[in-house]
Amino acid sequence: METRKSTLIVGEIGQNHNGSVEIAKLIVDLCARPVLEETFNISVRSMDAVKPTKRDLNEEMSVSQMKRPYPSPLAFGRTYGEHRKFLELSNEQHFEIYTYARQKGLRFVETICGIGALGILKMITPDYLKVASRDLTNLPLLERLGETRLPIILSTGMAGSEELDAALSIIVRFHENISILHCTSEYPTYPDNVNLNTIPYLIKRYPKYAIGFSDHTIGISACVAAVALGASIVEKHVTLDRKMKGTDHANSVGPDGVNRMVRDIRLLERSLGVEDIFVSPSVQETRTRLERSIASTRLIKTGERIQESDVHLLSPGDGVKWIHRDTIIGKRAAIDIPQDEIIYPENLTK
Repeated sequence: METRKSTLIVGEIGQNHNGSVEIAKLIVDLCARPVLEETFNISVRSMDAVKPTKRDLNEEMSVSQMKRPYPSPLAFGRTYGEHRKFLELSNEQHFEIYTYARQKGLRFVETICGIGALGILKMITPDYLKVASRDLTNLPLLERLGETRLPIILSTGMAGSEELDAALSIIVRFHENISILHCTSEYPTYPDNVNLNTIPYLIKRYPKYAIGFSDHTIGISACVAAVALGASIVEKHVTLDRKMKGTDHANSVGPDGVNRMVRDIRLLERSLGVEDIFVSPSVQETRTRLERSIASTRLIKTGERIQESDVHLLSPGDGVKWIHRDTIIGKRAAIDIPQDEIIYPENLTK
């Protein structure tokens, strides 16, 4: 039986490291941990990749916005600029996380926010470069990313088809190893705003590219549903604790959520099967035990001719089905058939 290709599951570290390489490494550990489905004792592969974010704070926001007070209880500084500076890891720290993820057998995705952040590529070679939703219209950045010839993942959280097509027109000058993630840039995303049906739309409109889902909803159901709708990549924020200080922890998955999400996606991949209806060999025993066969409504003595009023349906299902009742009705009993017992063809004569 043909099975679909495995989903690329990306654990987004983003800024959930809270400025700490050690926290980032613990998130890597969480993403790399294999998962066991206990009922059937099925061991499933862990997440496939991790993704931090590299910014150039000189290209982040206007001076006035960086200097504005940031009184949020989730802030790590008095101003938004101080908050962003606290969370920003150096190139050397990114390299440490990159090396650690490689040692754990994970692929590496790097979100590049700004041309000035491209210097990180002198130290690491990610499997994919990620374009955040905010930068889909940052065409100068897209051109520089395209020049690297590295595979690129685009998020569409703030874009319509016009913006997406413009972004693609820049990158395809260099290569077509592009993935497109449906996304809603609302944190967390209200259920009515998720619109997962965009995924099959993107699959039809852009058949040359891998289509996936970058999820900011609460829980794991949207990710699993996205895979059922055809997403071949799923990206989800990961945290050690959803109550940690920071802006993305609340719409992330914690340790138990990682286990459940990976388990459910991997089991869904195995569950989709093929476009057909058939009797699976695995249900044959259940079918024999529970399906109904023609049985007697009364004691039918040897030599009696069986009428339709003499029969009804009972389990087990190893006898004659109702659709074939003409092989029973009108025949004579070759032996005494007790009431409420299956009538087998070998116990009949003409």
